[in-house]
Amino acid sequence: MKESGHIALTLPSGAVASTDERGRKSLRRAWNQLPRCQRNLIILGVTAFCVTVLLCLTGDQLIAASIKDVEEKAIASPYHMRRELPLANSHHHPEKDLTAAAVVTPAAALPNPEPADDKFDGGNVDYGEANSAENVVRVPDTAAVALPVPLDKKTDNEDGIDILNNVEEPIERLPIEQLDEREQLNEAIRNPLHLGGISIKRHLKKIQPLLAKGQHFHGATNERQSAVVAAFKHSWAGYQKYAWGHDNLKPVSQFSHEWFGLGLTIVDALDTMYIMGLDEEFKEARDWVDLSLRFATKRDVNLFEVTIRVLGGLLSAYHLSGDTMFLTKAAELGNRLLPAFLSPSGIPYSDVNLGDLSAHSPKWSPDSSTSEITTIQLEFRDLSRSTNISIYENVVNKVNEKVHELDKTDGLVPIFINANTGTFRNYATISLGARGDSYYEYLLKQWIQTGRNDNDNLILDYMQAIDGVLTKLMRRTPREHWVYIGELINGKDFKPKMDHLTCYLPGTLILGHQNGMPDSHLILARDLLDTCYQTYMQHPTHLAPEISYFALTDKEEHDIYVKPNDAHNLLRPEFIESLYYFYAVTGNRTYQDMGWTIFQAFETHAKVNAGYTSLGNVRNAQNTRMRDLMESFWLSETLKYFYLLFSDNRKEIDLDQWVFNSEGHPLPVYPPKT
Repeated sequence: MKESGHIALTLPSGAVASTDERGRKSLRRAWNQLPRCQRNLIILGVTAFCVTVLLCLTGDQLIAASIKDVEEKAIASPYHMRRELPLANSHHHPEKDLTAAAVVTPAAALPNPEPADDKFDGGNVDYGEANSAENVVRVPDTAAVALPVPLDKKTDNEDGIDILNNVEEPIERLPIEQLDEREQLNEAIRNPLHLGGISIKRHLKKIQPLLAKGQHFHGATNERQSAVVAAFKHSWAGYQKYAWGHDNLKPVSQFSHEWFGLGLTIVDALDTMYIMGLDEEFKEARDWVDLSLRFATKRDVNLFEVTIRVLGGLLSAYHLSGDTMFLTKAAELGNRLLPAFLSPSGIPYSDVNLGDLSAHSPKWSPDSSTSEITTIQLEFRDLSRSTNISIYENVVNKVNEKVHELDKTDGLVPIFINANTGTFRNYATISLGARGDSYYEYLLKQWIQTGRNDNDNLILDYMQAIDGVLTKLMRRTPREHWVYIGELINGKDFKPKMDHLTCYLPGTLILGHQNGMPDSHLILARDLLDTCYQTYMQHPTHLAPEISYFALTDKEEHDIYVKPNDAHNLLRPEFIESLYYFYAVTGNRTYQDMGWTIFQAFETHAKVNAGYTSLGNVRNAQNTRMRDLMESFWLSETLKYFYLLFSDNRKEIDLDQWVFNSEGHPLPVYPPKT
């Protein structure tokens, strides 16, 4: 060997003979003649040469093969082809245990754009903003869920891309129907513009035979109905002039009021206009929804309020008109609300960011309101039945099951529940007013919506709850014997306080009685309706306060009284709703006359130049202290129920075929599932 480090091989002179000298010899014989040590050196040299060649070659094929293997494994995971990075500008509190939350990922919650020829599906997202550094799934101030990151922008038929070689290579993914429920939930959140793995519009075309056909209404048929239509048009004109596209109108100052930035008044009023036969106004509102209603804004919204007002409004407008544009919008909104259900317990968080696709508990408390998490089921179930996609109904059914399993007080529930633990707050108030009311309403209405199945937990829980109302919450005043529903403070101490919200209960009770509930429910409904009417008639304005109190003993001056801070009226619909149910069920026109008295009171005290305003004091007809706000439920509920109450046809909306959600939006009743 030489010092150069190379291996020198010296072959014997007789090992290989030249052609001229010895002729051709067998290579096999020459190899066998070599000493064993030299043969080993030759093998070692050849091996070293081959290894060197392999190391010098490009590794592209090996790397590509590795990527393909990763992609195949990623089929089972919704988080494939993604790496975890630190969360920018997070609000994480080290002292809080967030181990139960999903992994936080930094990518924007970006929906998939659709092909250019799909006007709606692709035009709803500002992708420049979505790709900015600020567009991350953030951890809210309270314990929050972190959501799966959407796939990079793609069309329905887009394949995966080999980044190293910039060549397309298909990524195999399981069909949506083969994913488990959690993966389907993640898929819907990652792709809010999709249904069943394809664009919403393409999916709706696939289920065309199942879509709604639309209903026909004749418009106002008498003077009272015409007066209500005039009130609606006056309200609409003020909103149109001073607050178009905003959530609410301030009719006194003639300005707009924003809450969620979703045009609440427009969406909430769609079905009212359609029922009233206001074709021109309906078309204008329909065009705004189609062209201007956008859900991708990074802004927290309340799950309950947006569900009953916007999702319910869109679904109702779809069923009444047969216009699938409304269903397309409803499906996207439903997908964007789904992050609320990614809590550890399955009890939804109260707040959702529709743009970031994140969810969290309210900032003022770790708990959600019981009524809010149990008053979304009608809408989500209808979205599933309308789109033939089960995930929406599945998530709210799980909420039903969870609440059903919890301990209650004679069927009555506390008004707060924790989304992380899935349990009621200890010693919370029990009330059929704010934060508790519509839990009981939706037990009955869900049962009706799903076909009135015997031995359904929904109706069993409802019947037990009304028994609890009769034994725990119902009282009579000492002199006039007005029946009212009180509250249990700390879950045990009775308080003679009843919200105007509770005046929904007579209507719910008579609706239940029409569907087979016992006579005791009807008796309570009649007695409570009389009391609610008195909360209007005992004030000089003939309008009810937000809260009424009741005497416990005859030593108190009045059987029904109001505290100064509770004397305001927000144009609420609950009592008018109950009057409508009584008229629709019985046909008794006395209830129309009661409603007409109250409608005239609104005309006298709440009407201003630009609409109708909420009032600060119903106890003084000369100084009602206008509060300068026209809530969207004035148009979606109060005026709609007035209009239906005054109809010559008490079955203008057939209660055997339709069920109203908590915002007055009619949704169809479905046959029982076999």
